[in-house]
Amino acid sequence: MKDFKESIRLQKYIADHGICSRRQAEALIEEGRVQVNGELAHLGQKVVPGVDRVNVRGRNLGGGVKKDIVLALNKPKGYISSNSDPYHDKTVFDLVPPPWNRERLFCAGRLDKDSDGLLIITNNGDLAQRLTHPSTEVIKRYKVTLSRPFHEAHIRIMLNGVMVDGERLKAEKVIPMKKGPNADRVIEVHLGHGKKREIRRMVEALGYYVKRLQRFQIGSLRMRGIASGRVRQLNKKEIDLLFS
Repeated sequence: MKDFKESIRLQKYIADHGICSRRQAEALIEEGRVQVNGELAHLGQKVVPGVDRVNVRGRNLGGGVKKDIVLALNKPKGYISSNSDPYHDKTVFDLVPPPWNRERLFCAGRLDKDSDGLLIITNNGDLAQRLTHPSTEVIKRYKVTLSRPFHEAHIRIMLNGVMVDGERLKAEKVIPMKKGPNADRVIEVHLGHGKKREIRRMVEALGYYVKRLQRFQIGSLRMRGIASGRVRQLNKKEIDLLFS
């Protein structure tokens, strides 16, 4: 029977079950936390879905593959981008309604507690890895409201990079707003990497304080028609926009 079914790489099988990305699955295999048919797995191993028994961190995986879920959330301030945190009560997963809240989901990238805007939540580990890994160069766009008027001379500094605590922080693009209320205090910032609190730390090093930070676009996908605190499932075309 086994010979007549198609085998796939073990790390893909694990990722297809929404456990983690393929790269993370490889790390679990190397750490000896994956078993196939009761024996320790090894890198490069293949399995036959529905035939081989795969156990990851003590959890048996069924033969079926979960359907991909990719949600766009308009994250409000006050929620953390984590499944759980002993120091905070509210996480973005509290905002996910049925039936999706019964799935094992995780954030594809993060927004800090004090920021709001577009956040992708998914059960697809490979998609999350592609969105967050620097090599894919997915651009995220942010609207940043500052505590005082922005000096355009700081654009070049932000593009070249600002050293903060021994770490070089830089933007891909900085666009001062020309219209609207307090336009001289609002800038659009593009990032292709996203280190921890990067925009806040960068502008604070230049003497500003962030009053509001909102992510409004990832790749070519803009946040439209999603009220604060609400989610919408993305279709294939919209998922493709994340990487275009």
